[in-house]
Amino acid sequence: MSYIIEMIGITKQFPGIIANDDITLQLKKGEIHALLGENGAGKSTLMSVLFGLYRPEKGIIKKNGEEISIKDPNDANRLGIGMVHQHFKLVHNFTVLQNIILGVETTKHGFLKMDKARKRVMDLSDKYGLKVDPDALISDITVGMQQRVEILKMLYRENEILIFDEPTAVLTPQEIEELMKIMRELVKEGKSILFITHKLNEIKQVADRCTVLRKGKCVGTINVAETSKDTMSEMMVGRKVKFSVEKTDAVPGEPVFEVKNLTVASRHGTKKPVKNVSFTVRKGEIVCIAGIDGNGQSELVYALTGLMPVEDGKILLNGKDVTHLSIRERNIEGMSHIPEDRHKDGLVLDYSLAENLVLKKYFMQEFQNNGFIKFPAVFKYSDMLIDRYDIRAGQGSSAIVRSMSGGNQQKAIVAREIDYNPEILIAVQPTRGLDVGAIEYIHKKLIEQRDDGKAVLLVSLELDEVMNLSDRILVIYEGEIVADLDPKKATIQELGLYMSGSKRSEAV
Repeated sequence: MSYIIEMIGITKQFPGIIANDDITLQLKKGEIHALLGENGAGKSTLMSVLFGLYRPEKGIIKKNGEEISIKDPNDANRLGIGMVHQHFKLVHNFTVLQNIILGVETTKHGFLKMDKARKRVMDLSDKYGLKVDPDALISDITVGMQQRVEILKMLYRENEILIFDEPTAVLTPQEIEELMKIMRELVKEGKSILFITHKLNEIKQVADRCTVLRKGKCVGTINVAETSKDTMSEMMVGRKVKFSVEKTDAVPGEPVFEVKNLTVASRHGTKKPVKNVSFTVRKGEIVCIAGIDGNGQSELVYALTGLMPVEDGKILLNGKDVTHLSIRERNIEGMSHIPEDRHKDGLVLDYSLAENLVLKKYFMQEFQNNGFIKFPAVFKYSDMLIDRYDIRAGQGSSAIVRSMSGGNQQKAIVAREIDYNPEILIAVQPTRGLDVGAIEYIHKKLIEQRDDGKAVLLVSLELDEVMNLSDRILVIYEGEIVADLDPKKATIQELGLYMSGSKRSEAV
């Protein structure tokens, strides 16, 4: 059998952890080959070895049967290997076009020649239905669009082996459909795709074969069409996973969190992202705000948590007006926030895990004395949370958060915010980019909060999550709440109609 790429016996170590332990992966020409594993199983590390970002301690890589050496990403590009990273590698104050040609620019007498490049980018964009605006700044476009720019970067360089690292973690359901279509088109053109994911539905939808990693070791390679989702999840996690969320009926109590006629002004432009929004979250219930990305959810959450000013309206927490309080004052009143963007708003990436876990408490008496941090107390607290929330990091409390896998970074935020014992927990996309084992765990934690008599406000783009977790669903469309639904009675189709603006409830 001829393989376009073979990684044989790859071993890669970091301090305190063997990320890849003697892994063999073989990619056939013209196939979509999925790489499945939990967060921290070693998937991204293995692909980073293939892309030249890491050098393995052991093992060889072959292309078309010939052994090759990949010292850095330039070598990978020359060999026709391209990669779309989980956290995109784009220059935010450059345009789409500038990002695509960066590093392979055409120049004449020292001046950039953009005409040919622009035409080629637009031709590729049309051919694959990517619909990008070449003159838009990266900082002004959605994450879905940024991902298309990354794909165009690979196509522009004529890469024949394409690596997608968790490509759907930041996309809406509609964008995921589009991406799957694009991947199928690319394979028809003779490209070969390695697709890192932990979403079993997506593997079933597009992959031909799948290699499963668990804790840095290869568990096996299977044919997707012949293998059930249950078998794949068991190979990945090492135990049976429940796909349904188990919970009793909610018994809502007193109102905890009241939002009255809230309006938020736009950061740029005149259109208000949030208009006259009112709702209440009571003790012992999970209220979910559902909507297609970009309909004001982010601005609403920023306003509720103090990251953005309110133009009009009120926010009450246990009857107290917190509309204009600082973020720390809101925290002290009992608000916790699992943010949408864990890198921007959730973590200080170059701090240790212990420092990140104590971010909301370091100024309290138990962790400081006259302004000096009591580090033994901080590490003891951090070790307790790592143990309780199963946060995996090579060097435990001392690990630098930037070096941890995305799923373990998310678990750290969830641990910090829930341990704060809040009155209201605002959880935005809490399981974005997580594997089935971690999702099951975080869902259980949110339901524990609810059953403990706390109020939970969930903001999610995952319709299954919305239907399974919430006790009430509020649909947001163009900055307004257009429906208040009971998940037991509403269907996904009905939810979709409200989310796309085709339907509006009179009762709201």
